[in-house]
Amino acid sequence: MFVFKNLLPFLRPYRLKFFVTVFLVMSVAVINLLMIRLTAPLWDALTVHRDSKLVAITALLLVALFFLQALLTVGHLYLQAWVSQHVIADIRQYLFNHLQKLSLSFFSQRRTGELMSRLMNDVGTLQAVATETPIDIAKHIVILLGATGFLIYMNWKLCVVIVFLLPLLTLVGRFFGKRLKILSIKIQDQTAALSVIVEEVIASIRVVKSFLQDQFEQQRFSRVLSEGVLLGLSRAMILATFIPVITFLTFSAAAAVFFYGGSQVIEGAMTPGELFAFVLFAGILIGPVGGMARLFSKIKEAQGAMERIFEILNTKPAIFDAQEATDVSLASGKICLSNISFSYNTTSPVLNSISFLANPGEVIAIVGPTGGGKSTILNLIHRFYDPDTGNITINGKDLPTIRLESLYQQIALVPQETILFGGTIFENIRYGSRRATDEEVFSASKIADVHSFIEDTPFGYETIVGEKGITLSGGQRQRIAIARAIIKNPQVLLLDEATSSLDYDSEMRVYNGLFQVMSSKIIIVVAHRLTSIQSANRILVVDKGNIIEEGSHGSLLTNKGLYASLYARASNEEKQTSGPSDTK
Repeated sequence: MFVFKNLLPFLRPYRLKFFVTVFLVMSVAVINLLMIRLTAPLWDALTVHRDSKLVAITALLLVALFFLQALLTVGHLYLQAWVSQHVIADIRQYLFNHLQKLSLSFFSQRRTGELMSRLMNDVGTLQAVATETPIDIAKHIVILLGATGFLIYMNWKLCVVIVFLLPLLTLVGRFFGKRLKILSIKIQDQTAALSVIVEEVIASIRVVKSFLQDQFEQQRFSRVLSEGVLLGLSRAMILATFIPVITFLTFSAAAAVFFYGGSQVIEGAMTPGELFAFVLFAGILIGPVGGMARLFSKIKEAQGAMERIFEILNTKPAIFDAQEATDVSLASGKICLSNISFSYNTTSPVLNSISFLANPGEVIAIVGPTGGGKSTILNLIHRFYDPDTGNITINGKDLPTIRLESLYQQIALVPQETILFGGTIFENIRYGSRRATDEEVFSASKIADVHSFIEDTPFGYETIVGEKGITLSGGQRQRIAIARAIIKNPQVLLLDEATSSLDYDSEMRVYNGLFQVMSSKIIIVVAHRLTSIQSANRILVVDKGNIIEEGSHGSLLTNKGLYASLYARASNEEKQTSGPSDTK
């Protein structure tokens, strides 16, 4: 019942078509029973009475019932497929939508291949159960009750033999069902593990090839695949035992019916036609019993898939709007961080009592050694995470009291790892604002110093960038990502080493363009190259989760602290570097 209970909300929009399908399939089952019942007079007319007129009338009735059954079968099969496809599509859409609502902390603990497996494989497992199983159950119930009713009416003594076996069949079903559910969950986990490996290898194919790890990955895939084969064989063995045991028990009942019923025909208590029809009714009971057994195994498999799906659906976003959250304009608003402390886990603090103020029109640069917490500050301002202690305010309002949609509409982040989609350059830039005109796309590209490169490509803005922008250099990807942020026209722009792949001259052109077009807004830069952020209004030096220095470029050099040391080292490295990072 767990499976069907959770499927009900998805079935509800299609309940009319679903009930029509159930009615049609139950009608087909009733017609099957009527046709079997007609075999008794037909058989007696042929063997006992030898009445050709009765044979003709009965045969015509059977043909009419066959024709009606065919029409109803076409209708119920199409409607069943229609409802099933729509329900599964809705479940996938709902799961996909829910995944996008979850916080970054959820994705940091999950692997992409595993989530893909749940979205595609586990939901696919539900397809047979979503509509086919309830409909088949309705059909089997009609056959089971109808056939049993006819059997009792025709000869109740013979029914005792069949009823005697029902408790035994139930016990057998429960015994095998538990094992099928356990194996089903393990197989689905194994499928997810395979998806993870495939996704990781394809996404990192250049690293795999460069480090000659193709055989290692093949062995890793083969090992998981072999485990899946063993699990599949275990399930096959259970099914291979389950169905024959059920069938043996039901056929044993049929053999007993032949023995006892045959003696009654000899004694004259039944006609041959009645025994023939009785045996057919007893035989048709094998269908529901065997069918229920197969459906039971499918339900157990689907239950495992449903548990994996609802593990995700029951996960609540860690970042959500406060009850009193409202829309707020960030224009002319100050960003204030007060005593912010944060850790991704309880054992390793990343930030310790960070405090600073960013005013409109200011460029704030954050520098420091690797791992000091610079990117984490941007993640907290963007509210991908909430601080453990302290608070962040914009215009005096705590971030949780600003609706996430309102906040995200007015803030843009260009991350350290550039993410592009597999479409055209134009589509990737326009991703920042779907309503942007062609002229706005071109203008943003010029500010990001990427327009000339795009124009020089054979297809211009319609150039396909490939998966994750694989056809472009690092610098080209970064400038396209910056153009995408510019076209959003944010009130707050966060740059997380967004120009690390550019040479100095290209980087300065990008910064000059950004500082000019966003002169009245807030820009916070995590700097890769210290020599490029000298014009920042303030520079924060972050080390081991603390702001240890703060001031302008000149004042920090005068202090002769960590910043001065880092700047001197960076200047020497640039002098020794003969070529730019990225000239494309």
